[in-house]
Amino acid sequence: MHPGTDGAEGGAPAGAPILDFSGRRVLVAGGSKGIGREMALAFAAAGAHVSVCARGQAGLDALLADAAAQGASLHAFAADLADPGQIDAWLYAAAASLGGIDVLVNNATSYGMADDEDGWAASLQVDLMAAVRASRLALPWLRESSDACILNLSSIAAQQPRPGGAPYAAAKAALSHYTTSQALALAPDRIRVNAIAPGSIEFADGLWDRRKTSDPALYHGTLARIPFGRFGQPREIADAALFLCSPLARWITGHVLNVDGGQVLMG
Repeated sequence: MHPGTDGAEGGAPAGAPILDFSGRRVLVAGGSKGIGREMALAFAAAGAHVSVCARGQAGLDALLADAAAQGASLHAFAADLADPGQIDAWLYAAAASLGGIDVLVNNATSYGMADDEDGWAASLQVDLMAAVRASRLALPWLRESSDACILNLSSIAAQQPRPGGAPYAAAKAALSHYTTSQALALAPDRIRVNAIAPGSIEFADGLWDRRKTSDPALYHGTLARIPFGRFGQPREIADAALFLCSPLARWITGHVLNVDGGQVLMG
């Protein structure tokens, strides 16, 4: 089976299901656009029952319309993941709607780049603590599942020093470490925990799409450091997520998978 790449050379057609998730209950935190949106649609296309949360109702409505166009029906819930109470509300609403939880995908990010109090608070509360809180709250349902897993979305930014965006990188580094500790702690419960570290991913109105015009020097400098000669696409992260959450990855836990076209190899 060849991974779909949304039209990238050598890939399967966009939206082509790769694995069978029929009957599995999947929660995607931060799923209304970009990588989260593609993961939600990919899981749904593979047969999963999916619940998505995001802050903006408009983004959720657009996602629901896209899902309906591919013949899927998602559960959507507006929630600010910086607020522990709203995480709790989403988890209970999602579990009630889907009848339980088999897979939890912690994808939300605040992109807290500024090295100030607000930047650090945003990164730690959303990129790190939202994943910690959602994982902890989901445990009672995950322990009842026969094939449970947690997937965290880290970043290759966590793996090397960087002159800017220290709060984001540090929060993602903490999330990568938490993934391995969580995997060890939950192994007796047969709950697998892994992470994906995406490289630079481009999509409409995303960070790199905006940088193309706002900071072309950074955009083209980053592109030059990707050995495959292009930015990644959200579907390529979604395909990796499908694999890591599938039975094909049943003996993989505590792993942080770079999906970056070799970007980290260039430093």
